[in-house]
Amino acid sequence: MPRTIDYGNLMHHAMRGLIRQVLDSVARHGLPGEHHFFITFDTNHAGVALADWLHDRYPGEMTIVLQHWFDNLQVDDDGFAVTLNFGDQPEPMYIPFDAIRTFVDPSVEFGLRFETHEADEDDEEDEDEQPDDDPPPPAGEVVRLDRFRKS
Repeated sequence: MPRTIDYGNLMHHAMRGLIRQVLDSVARHGLPGEHHFFITFDTNHAGVALADWLHDRYPGEMTIVLQHWFDNLQVDDDGFAVTLNFGDQPEPMYIPFDAIRTFVDPSVEFGLRFETHEADEDDEEDEDEQPDDDPPPPAGEVVRLDRFRKS
């Protein structure tokens, strides 16, 4: 039996499940009302599939917007596929849920941010140095929406 309950990983799993449910609903019924999403993801994460020119333009991180024009949204247990329009050039892509860094719906001021794997590894290295009574840092947190607000 594990020594502790890994609340961080449990929260990550639950939050990614929430994203999966939301995107699955949008794939079936479309975006309701004013809802739209800003999704930032790690373009180098295993399983991410996007055009070479997009990866070259966004070599580490990319933010996509699901709002006015997107097509072929398909959701599976591991991630989602979508076709987006870049300058009248439709480009399909696949994004694993584990690659997502932030998920924001500014229409209702909702946002999630996931820690990067590098931060998780650094935390593991520092675990031995932390006293037992200090709580671990949170695994997920609400994102500040200021950077996504329309001017």
